[in-house]
Amino acid sequence: MSLPSKEKSTELLKKYIKDESLINHSEMVALAMQEYAKLLGENEELWYHTGLLHDLDWEMFPNEHPNKALKDLLGDYPQEMHNAIAAHAPNRTSKSPQTTLERYLFACDEICGFMNAVSILRPTGFEGMKPKSINKKLKTKAFAANVSREDIAQGLELIGKSADEHFSFLIEVFNSK
Repeated sequence: MSLPSKEKSTELLKKYIKDESLINHSEMVALAMQEYAKLLGENEELWYHTGLLHDLDWEMFPNEHPNKALKDLLGDYPQEMHNAIAAHAPNRTSKSPQTTLERYLFACDEICGFMNAVSILRPTGFEGMKPKSINKKLKTKAFAANVSREDIAQGLELIGKSADEHFSFLIEVFNSK
């Protein structure tokens, strides 16, 4: 499987996404996916690119997300990546997460955004963060209200991990970046 370089994918990301918080989100999901690939013995490069570009069309084409990216923007990328990006938005594509790559992208997407919001409130960011603080904030519906708690719960089911396991792993990933 041939993938463009990380630099080329980053250039593509920045061509279509200007909002720094969305770029940060994409980079966080990419890092989470790469580290899960390493843990699971999967293709780290594929998983990184999938995480990085999963929201490529979100800013410029929000009503067509992710279909615009899949149809017009990601032609050089492998079908496995296209399938995972489609499966991270099943309500828009009618594709449910099935493969390991698809399930982990779904599981990492919403929670990465939520964890970033939690980290912004903390003077030490991710340093010293505990899963219980994330769980506590998840119960506060007004906090990061646009983040789907249902998708986070479904993601945990899809990867067969407890909230503590998943959140602890991600905290460690983001502490090391």
